[in-house]
Amino acid sequence: MRYFDFYESPMGRMLIVAGPDALTGLYFIDQKYYREVEPDWVRSPAHSVVHSTARQMAEYFEGKRREFDLPIAPEGTPFQSAIWTAIASVKYGDLITYSELARRAGHPGAIRAAGAATGRNPITIIVPCHRIVGSNGSLTGYAGGLDRKRALQELESGARPLFRASAGS
Repeated sequence: MRYFDFYESPMGRMLIVAGPDALTGLYFIDQKYYREVEPDWVRSPAHSVVHSTARQMAEYFEGKRREFDLPIAPEGTPFQSAIWTAIASVKYGDLITYSELARRAGHPGAIRAAGAATGRNPITIIVPCHRIVGSNGSLTGYAGGLDRKRALQELESGARPLFRASAGS
């Protein structure tokens, strides 16, 4: 069984998806690889994981939360899971390269594959793929759009961007 609701973030509407006990998806509704709501899913804003996710996202955008305390269960291949676990270890405000990400995940030669797995991350922000940058520190690839990636990095650096201006990407 899947439960879902929508969250109105300062950066645009998001879809929260949960199984019985864990978050399985958090997507900007216009992002690449967005997961459509399926007919058998139950809209349940009161579901404990859905509700907690919305609350913690609000705290994050208000600058009051730096770490999330949610059970997560992203669904993917073993390689993708290794990449997402490595992404989840990147601390608030830190940035690492895709090369470093591949190394941390135990696949140092798989930089492009690490980038592809990063793009398929089903739990945006909470599994913070916006903290992964190109080898020269440039913004590259973000399923939610580069304007959002930049805005999330600015939020975490303390530079409070105007989110609504970035939501169109």
